[in-house]
Amino acid sequence: MSLIYLAILALDIVTIMDVLKSIKDSEKKILWIIVVIFLPLLGPVLYYVLGKK
Repeated sequence: MSLIYLAILALDIVTIMDVLKSIKDSEKKILWIIVVIFLPLLGPVLYYVLGKK
């Protein structure tokens, strides 16, 4: 079970790093980071589907 948690944590960290490297406005970066933190499974999916344009 802890392996699943580590995989989710790794996915969240990779997504947050990707958000920080993007050329989005600071407000949008902060919003996406909050979404990823509060929705650990759904946040990265939403970012890669909706936010990464």
